[in-house]
Amino acid sequence: MKYTLAKDIIDDNDINALCDWLKSKQRLTIGPLTTEFEEAWANWLGVKHAVYVNSGSSANLLALYTLIEKGILKPGDPVVVPAVSWATDLAPVIQLGLTPILCDCNLDDLSIDLNEFEYLCQRVNPKALMFVSVLGLVPDMKRVTELCKKYNVCLIEDTCESLGSEFNGQKLGTFGYMSTFSLYFGHHISTIEGGIVATNDSELYDMLKSIRSHGWDRGLSNETQNKLRSEWNTNEFNTLYTFYYSGFNLRATDLQAFLGLRQLKKLDKVIEVRSNNFDKYTTSLSEQLWKPTTRESDLTSNFCYPIICDNRKELVTALKNNGVETRPLIAGSMSKQPFYRKLYGNVSLPNAGVVHNKGLYVPNHQSLSLKEVEEISAIINNCIS
Repeated sequence: MKYTLAKDIIDDNDINALCDWLKSKQRLTIGPLTTEFEEAWANWLGVKHAVYVNSGSSANLLALYTLIEKGILKPGDPVVVPAVSWATDLAPVIQLGLTPILCDCNLDDLSIDLNEFEYLCQRVNPKALMFVSVLGLVPDMKRVTELCKKYNVCLIEDTCESLGSEFNGQKLGTFGYMSTFSLYFGHHISTIEGGIVATNDSELYDMLKSIRSHGWDRGLSNETQNKLRSEWNTNEFNTLYTFYYSGFNLRATDLQAFLGLRQLKKLDKVIEVRSNNFDKYTTSLSEQLWKPTTRESDLTSNFCYPIICDNRKELVTALKNNGVETRPLIAGSMSKQPFYRKLYGNVSLPNAGVVHNKGLYVPNHQSLSLKEVEEISAIINNCIS
């Protein structure tokens, strides 16, 4: 494909530096570089804590399970999940014995319909919201947080596609109790595989780190270690293999953290390019097309550009014939996915249905030029006209 959806941001300089680092026989498993990367991430994002894991999907699993261990959620509790999201926003809710409540999207920024969300709050009393900002588009975070506060809903932000997007000058991923990010290939920056959970809650931070690593207390603050060991009367020798939570192994490695530290240095420039490309798409594409709603006070760090059109099949063919890679708009509606339908049957979500049947997205990445955006836009405009 001439215009691919993503270009690898791990470049030759990164690979050469990594090779030199490997030759110096550094520690490869989780260690001091992971801690350094987590601190650098938290500092860039503007939160107190970050926990590095092996994928964005694991970040979602870890975030939800830690809420159960903390007592904020219990099995059976309803959790609202956007219909327009990703499989691993929904799957861990089901896997952990919680009750998923799908919420339809709006057709402005493709995040949840906030009027429907309020209705669900009144009808089913959800305990948490797994909130997704779609493709870097910026939702109305003021109303989102107001509704969560009003109905006592724990807000988890899945910011995997929106790294660097800002609502009124505040980065997405800093509004909720926790936020998650992905560092997979094709995302804004990459550590090959990888994910982050971010939070301002220090007690939760220690729990996240413990549950990430089997449930033991290694790497936790001295205060937390002493509290756990005293509570469970653990002697010094047994602390090595004592598990205080029913944990996982979701750890990444210092090898990946080495790449992450280098990637963070590129991030601001990557965000600038993606934002400028987003603006160029918006002005270059025909007025006949649906376009996402934006506000002047926001920054859209776009993942890929969304298209909704009646002749999707013809447009996908035209794009493919001209060397433009494309995909469905995320995964359409989660209500249409086999694993959901097998458990819960068919659910009517009209706006998500529009996205499912008519949505796609086209490339945006750090190596895509404004001229190439114009060329892709011309192919789209020619097809729909």
